[in-house]
Amino acid sequence: MAIKDKVIIIMGASSGIGEATAKLLAKRDAKLILAARRLDRLEAIKEEFPKANILIQQADVTNHEDVSQVAKLALDTYGKIDVLYNNAGIMPTAPLVEGRRDEWKEMLDINIMGVLNGIAAVLPIMEKQKSGHIISTDSVAGHVVYPDSAVYCGTKFAVRAIMEGLRQEQRENNIKSTIISPGAVQTELYKTISNKKVADELHEAQKEWGLTSEDIATAVVFAIDTPDRMSISDMIVRPTAQGI
Repeated sequence: MAIKDKVIIIMGASSGIGEATAKLLAKRDAKLILAARRLDRLEAIKEEFPKANILIQQADVTNHEDVSQVAKLALDTYGKIDVLYNNAGIMPTAPLVEGRRDEWKEMLDINIMGVLNGIAAVLPIMEKQKSGHIISTDSVAGHVVYPDSAVYCGTKFAVRAIMEGLRQEQRENNIKSTIISPGAVQTELYKTISNKKVADELHEAQKEWGLTSEDIATAVVFAIDTPDRMSISDMIVRPTAQGI
């Protein structure tokens, strides 16, 4: 099926990789349902592509009802859901000894439960269709653990496990499971780090290595554009100069 015929939900579409992916797919005439907490950002994307098939919905991925309403909007409008892209995520980092329990819980709620809420909202629909594709933004941190990021890495390892379990459970229903695992990318993710010095250092590294949200968006679009017989389970996309 060509991308222009696909109904695609993007959670976390208001900035960064989600926004870049939305814009690439809008240019390919996909039927888009864009969701995020910042409605004004979604409205700006819709205004940029006045001729595109774009619906927008304010939603918090930690709220299952919000995510279910996004799925309902897609199904009520188009009668099917071809792709869900779980892209929302945060990355506060700090040594475990600092005991930042509020940050840990927020990471668990967004990075893990956000993905599970998305899966729960669309999987029964896709199973009934006997087709579908669920994509989640993971990270190099879902493959490699490094200091001061144990909890963040843990959330990304969890997403990797959940998505592989999804693949195994649903492969006979023609439902694809993909994780996109970026390295350092120029996004707003550094702003979720409360330690300003660490956040600024990461932001400088992101700018130096030069990988953009658009670079990762091309990987997402490639995975979506594969034929039914072909499934990209895991794609790691690093800046060439990145060590980890």
